[in-house]
Amino acid sequence: MSALQPHKVLDCRGSFCPGPITELFKAYRSAQLGDVIELLATDPAAKADITAWAQKSGNEVLDVVDEQGYIRILVKVTKKRS
Repeated sequence: MSALQPHKVLDCRGSFCPGPITELFKAYRSAQLGDVIELLATDPAAKADITAWAQKSGNEVLDVVDEQGYIRILVKVTKKRS
């Protein structure tokens, strides 16, 4: 997924629950359908939190990568709240 250009990058490294999911939700609220949001996190709970949020909200986790010292998560906005 390295060729994919995110519309927004959220650097949440050093932030712990609920920080990463809160930042993702804020970005989601201003995103358009089809936008890709990249989230960088050091909190291991971010993987499960964001995956659960995406399933519940109808959005799509495109990729979860364990980088050197942090996690990179790509989320595609496929559904917007009305």
